Amino acid sequence: MTSDTLKSQFRQQAQGALSLYVAFIGVSAGLFSTLHRLQAASAEALAEAGGLDAGYVVRWCDAAYAFGYLEAEGALFSLSPTGDAMRPEAPDTLMPLAVQSVLSAHMAERAAGLLRSGERPGESVLGERATILPWFGPMLEASFATLFESTICPAVPVFQEADARGGLALDLGCGNGWYLRALARRYPHLRGLGLDGFAENVAQARARAESEGLSGRLRFEEGDIHDFILEEPADLIAMNRALHHVWERGRPEIFRWLHDNLKPGGHAVIWEPVWPAERAPLREPARRGLAFQNLSEHVQGNHLLQPEEIADAFAQAGMPAQIHRFSGGSEALIVARR
Repeated sequence: MTSDTLKSQFRQQAQGALSLYVAFIGVSAGLFSTLHRLQAASAEALAEAGGLDAGYVVRWCDAAYAFGYLEAEGALFSLSPTGDAMRPEAPDTLMPLAVQSVLSAHMAERAAGLLRSGERPGESVLGERATILPWFGPMLEASFATLFESTICPAVPVFQEADARGGLALDLGCGNGWYLRALARRYPHLRGLGLDGFAENVAQARARAESEGLSGRLRFEEGDIHDFILEEPADLIAMNRALHHVWERGRPEIFRWLHDNLKPGGHAVIWEPVWPAERAPLREPARRGLAFQNLSEHVQGNHLLQPEEIADAFAQAGMPAQIHRFSGGSEALIVARR
């Protein structure tokens, strides 16, 4: 491959990144949603409707037009189909791609600065950018809720079993509460408690449960699993893409905590992306993002896991486990019974 070919290839990739950065601004500032409501507006009218600075919105509209998110007729802008799909509330929204692009840029900058010192600041890095943290939960919900509701729930019977007992489901690292809300909508007898370390996430979870009429069955608290005392044993304890966040600091204690806080016959349900046993699959386009995620997890003091590692840890805690694979083997549910 020639140098000119490589330059052309990387310019195209850079333009893709720029496009997603422009989209993130529109998502974060509510510009896509506001323009959808207005249908057509000048940049100045869009700024006024959103309570934003007109100078920034004028420049954003030009950039969003350049990258195909907006159409223009004279001074009036309207959403293109791509811009409409960026609305967080749009069906099958593209919003997660925009949020992930800016989060990845932030994590890349942090990793570059930490290479010499070896420092691993922890999960606090997720809260370093005030515009990113509020979108972390919605990004995960838009990315995984459909898979959970349409594929995972029907395939894994433990959710229905907990519902039949009118039991308690505990979600550790609950984010904006999407997982418990999905369970509560599907299983009318289940109660839920969500725990998260970020106050922003807990506030979102409470507000969304209230808006869906689920606050009578769902409760959300700010806290850390290492210090949390459960008032009653749970029928189901879930950790969704969160176990790797605590794996390196006190793994035996975590699995002992899971065992001791489940009712006899209750289940721990761990959802994790699958880190491959060999390096070669990371070259596959669908898995390249996983390799970067593992780098960003290192910044946070974590690393991604193989399902067999998790099943072995459950076995050592006296809890037999089964591995369920989804999405072509790239996602795994490890279900362990006390």
